[in-house]
Amino acid sequence: MADTRPLAVVTGASSGIGAASARHLAAAGFHVICAARRVDRLQELAQEIDGTALACDVTDPEQVRQLADQVGERLAVLVNNAGAALGLDPIAEADPLDWLAMYELNVIGTLRVTQALLPALIASGDGLVINMGSTAGHGVYEGGGGYTAAKHGVAAFSETLRLELLGEPVRITEIAPGMVRTEEFGLVRFNGDEARRDAVYAGVPEPLTADDIADAVTWVATRPSHVDIDLLTIRPRAQATQHKVHRQL
Repeated sequence: MADTRPLAVVTGASSGIGAASARHLAAAGFHVICAARRVDRLQELAQEIDGTALACDVTDPEQVRQLADQVGERLAVLVNNAGAALGLDPIAEADPLDWLAMYELNVIGTLRVTQALLPALIASGDGLVINMGSTAGHGVYEGGGGYTAAKHGVAAFSETLRLELLGEPVRITEIAPGMVRTEEFGLVRFNGDEARRDAVYAGVPEPLTADDIADAVTWVATRPSHVDIDLLTIRPRAQATQHKVHRQL
């Protein structure tokens, strides 16, 4: 029997917010294509949620084309979640290659995937693009120049796309999380240094979890088709801004 579930794509689905979003969307009745570079993790996740695993590096145009082929003619929801932060160096000491990698993944990757899947989103008659931004895309902090620049790019991308698609049956949402504690985001940022990763959250009572953000993703995806959540900013209670955080030390 044909699968009648609406189709969703989640990039960066092998861990963290992406994996949690895939699980929550599946629980809400979507068939989820889980896309990421690490296909071994994806296969386990896809089996768990009765979804589809697809190896896809969003910085590789050919793999993005293959993702579009897998999606086919119609797509209900695209969650552009693939992204990363690299380093915490001040601008005077930052490696330009880290900046380039962050922009390529967070911004150009989002562009490539959106361009490839936009025809299917429009053809669905009720498409939704959720771009995973950050509170770093709406403020700045010392040591975060490259990441904040990239996430400001995601914010500008989302706002521009909403203007350009006005009148089309597609909604555009940016979700901007604050402090979310996941196992891998900080490890990638600090090149596997667990101590530096853990120091970011030291003393912070109850930072956000991947499930908190995934719950918001699913809430956005299940609003009535005439309701567009433009920007959803989510912080833990202990965080007021990027650099003002309550810590119990």
